[in-house]
Amino acid sequence: MTWASRSRAIAIGDHVAYSATWLHSTGQFTGDLPHARGVVTELKVLSPDVTLATVDWGGNPEIPTRINVKNLARIGERGISHD
Repeated sequence: MTWASRSRAIAIGDHVAYSATWLHSTGQFTGDLPHARGVVTELKVLSPDVTLATVDWGGNPEIPTRINVKNLARIGERGISHD
C-alpha cells in the first residue's frame, strides 16, 4: 500500500477496522470491536467535519453498521493494518 493510498480519505469499498486510537480512548481492548474487520458500503456526509460510513462487518449483528470515519482505519484485504 502506497503512502498516497494510506493517507487518502476512506472510500466506498475500503477494508476497515476500528482505529486503535478510538478503541484505546473508549477502553475497548477485548470483545468484538477490536477484532472487527469490514468493508465500507456507503458514505454519508453530515457536515464538513462529520462523515458516517456504513460498514458490512460480515454479518455480525453485534457491531454497529454506521460509524464516523474518524473512528476507522483502513486495512489491507487480509485484515492487517497499514497505519
